[in-house]
Amino acid sequence: MKHCIIAFCAAALLVGCNSKKTSDMHENPFLSAYDTPYEIPPFDKIEVGDYLPALEAGIEQQKAEIDSIVNNPDEPTFENTIMPMERSGEILDKVAAVFFALEESNSTDELVEVSEKFTPRYSQFNDEISMNDALFQRIKAVYDKRDNLAPDQKRAVEEYYKNFTRNGALLSPEKKEELKAVNTELANLYLAFNKNLLKANNAFSIVVEDSTRLAGLPESSIGQAAQVAKDRGLEGKWVFTLHAPSRLPLLQYAEDRDLREQMYKGYTTQGTEGEYNNLPIINKILQARTKKAQLLGFENFGAYMTDNVMAKTISAAENLLMQIWTPAVARVHEEVAEMQALADEQGAGIKIEPWDYYYYAEQVRKKKFDLDENEVRQYFALDSVRNGIFTMAEKLYGVKFTEMPDAPKYYPEVTVYDVTDAATGDHIAVFMTDYFTRESKRQGAWMSEFKGSWQNENGTSSRPIVYNIGNFSGPTGDVPALLTIDEVETMFHEFGHGLHGMLSKARLKSQAGTNVDRDFVELPSQIHEHWAFEPELLRIYAHHWKTGEVIPDELIKKLEASATHNQGFTTAELAGAALLDLQYGKLNTEKDIDVLGFEKSVADKLGMPAELTFRYRSPYFKHIFGSDGYASGYYTYLWAEVLDADGFELFKEKGIFDPATAKAFKENVLEKGGSVDPMELYVNFRGHEPSVDALLRNRGLKKSAHIAGPKID
Repeated sequence: MKHCIIAFCAAALLVGCNSKKTSDMHENPFLSAYDTPYEIPPFDKIEVGDYLPALEAGIEQQKAEIDSIVNNPDEPTFENTIMPMERSGEILDKVAAVFFALEESNSTDELVEVSEKFTPRYSQFNDEISMNDALFQRIKAVYDKRDNLAPDQKRAVEEYYKNFTRNGALLSPEKKEELKAVNTELANLYLAFNKNLLKANNAFSIVVEDSTRLAGLPESSIGQAAQVAKDRGLEGKWVFTLHAPSRLPLLQYAEDRDLREQMYKGYTTQGTEGEYNNLPIINKILQARTKKAQLLGFENFGAYMTDNVMAKTISAAENLLMQIWTPAVARVHEEVAEMQALADEQGAGIKIEPWDYYYYAEQVRKKKFDLDENEVRQYFALDSVRNGIFTMAEKLYGVKFTEMPDAPKYYPEVTVYDVTDAATGDHIAVFMTDYFTRESKRQGAWMSEFKGSWQNENGTSSRPIVYNIGNFSGPTGDVPALLTIDEVETMFHEFGHGLHGMLSKARLKSQAGTNVDRDFVELPSQIHEHWAFEPELLRIYAHHWKTGEVIPDELIKKLEASATHNQGFTTAELAGAALLDLQYGKLNTEKDIDVLGFEKSVADKLGMPAELTFRYRSPYFKHIFGSDGYASGYYTYLWAEVLDADGFELFKEKGIFDPATAKAFKENVLEKGGSVDPMELYVNFRGHEPSVDALLRNRGLKKSAHIAGPKID
C-alpha cells in the first residue's frame, strides 16, 4: 500500500517557461480562455511574472461574483446561491492549479519569492469568502430548507454549511480576525516547513570513492550514482542522495554496513538541526493549531480534523489502528528473529539495527522464496507497467489512452494522453504522467488536476485534466527505467487516484472526482494496487525489457508466495506514524515542547520495536506538517485499506475483470465522487460494511484481541 499525498491544488514542474518578468507586450495567459486542446494550460506561454497579477485578477473576479450572489434580492435558493458559487472563481482556479503545481516541484529562488506573496494572499482571500456573513446567511437559508432538494444538492448544501461553520462563519467579527491571522500564520509556516524539507533533502549526499564499497548494489543503482557524481563534477566517483531511487536500493542491497548506517541516519535526522531545522517550525504550527481549535470550539486540533471525515473522532481512528498495530508488532518480532538467525548463520557478528532491516529482509526473502527483486525488475520496464495500468483500465472500465505527442507539456519527460470511451471514441479526460525524480521535485508520488470536472449550465460536462507524479528510478545508459516492486505498486496506486478524477460524473464541481472524505479518497487508489501482481494481468504487461519474454509462471508463483513478506515492518512503521500523528492532534500547547522527546515518548508508550522507527519522523512528516491535508488523518491510508481489502475480495470471488463487479465499482465509487455519503457508496458496491479482518488477511497478519488506543499525557 502506497502513501501518496493527493494534491488538491495541482502539483507538477513547469519547465520551458520564460522566467523573466512579464514584458509590456506579453498577454497573461491566465486571463483568457486557453486556446489549446481540451484547455490544457499553455505552459510555453506562462511567465513567472504572470502569477501575482493573475491571482489579483482572479480575486477581483470572484469578489464580484460573490457580491452578485449576496446582493441578489430574491429569496435564497440552490440555483441562485449554491450554483453561482460552484461556477465562481474561474481565473483563480486556473492560476492556483498551475502555481501550486510549480511550487511543489520546482522550488527556484524566483518562485520562492513569488510564493511568499502568493500563498498567504490566496489563504487570506479564502478566509474572506468563508467568513462573509451575508453569504453565509444565504447558504444557511438554503440549508434550513434543504429537505426538498435532490440528494446530491442536499449533500452539497450540508457540506457548504459545515465548511463555512468550520471556517469561522459563526464567530464574532473580532474572533474572525483572530482566525484569519492564525490561518495566515499557518500558511506561512507550511511554506517554511516545505522549503526547509526540500533543501535538507537535497543538502545530504554520500560520496563513495572506493568501488569495493558498492558490493551488492544493482548495476542500475551504481549507474545512477555514477551519473549523479558526473553531473556534480565528481566523475569517477559515486554519489547517493536521500531521494528514494537512490536511498532505498542502498539500504536494501549494500553489503557495506557502514554505508547503510550513514544513509539511514542521514534520512532519519533530516530537518533536525542546522540551517534547515524544522523543529522550531513544528512548535509554531502546533501552537497555531491550538489557537485555531480553541477559536472554533473544539477540544483540540485532532478533534477539529476528524470531525469532518468518516472516523468522526480520534478515538475511533485509534481503535482501528490498535487492532492493526498489535499484530503488526508481533510480526516484526518474528521478522527480526528470522533476520538475526540468518545474520548469525552468515557469521556477521551483529545485532540487527534499523539500518539492517531492509538489507536482511531482502536476504530472508531470497532464502525463503528464492526471489531476487533484481531479477523481477527486468520485467517491469516503466513503459511495460504503463501498458499494464492502461490495459487494466480498458478491461475494467472501457477506457482507452492515446498519446498526444504535440500537446502542451510542463516538462520534456511528461507524456500526455487523450482518454476516450473505447466503444464510442468520446473524449473523457486528459491524462499526464511525470515519473522520474528531479532535485527540484519534492519526494513522493501524487495525483492532481489542472482542471476538474463538472456539469455546465447547458447540461454538457467539463472534462478533467488529471496527472500522476512519481519519483521513480530513471533509465541508465541503454537500460530503460526498471521499476522495483514498490514502484510498480506506486504506479498502480496513483493511477487509481487518476481514474477517480478521470471517470467522475458528479454534477457539481465541489463533489467531483477526489472531492470526497479524506478517509475515503484512498479507496480507489489502494484497491487498484491489487491488480499489479495478479497473474492474469502480469502475463499481459510484464515482459523482459531485453528479450520480450513474458514473465515466467515460476516467477509469478514466487511473487505470490512472498506477497506478505516483511508486512510486519511495513505495517508497523505506517501504523506507528499514524498514531504519532493523532497524538500531535491531541496536544493543546501554548509553548514550545521537545518535539523529538515527544516523538520518543509516543514510541515508548506504543512499545515501538527498537529495530524500526516511524515511517516519517516529525521533521520530515510532510503529510501532517507541510499542510493541514493529512493532519490527524494519516491513519486514513489504513482506514481505506479496510475498504479496499474487503472490496477486492469481491473481485477475487467473481473474477478480477468481472464486468458486473467492475461496473458496480465504477458506478458506485469512481463516478459518484462526493455526491453521496461514502459508506453508503461502499455498501451499494459491496453489499455490507467492511471489517478490519480483510486488511489483516491481505497483509498476512494474525488477528489479536482488541487493545485500546495509547494515552499520551
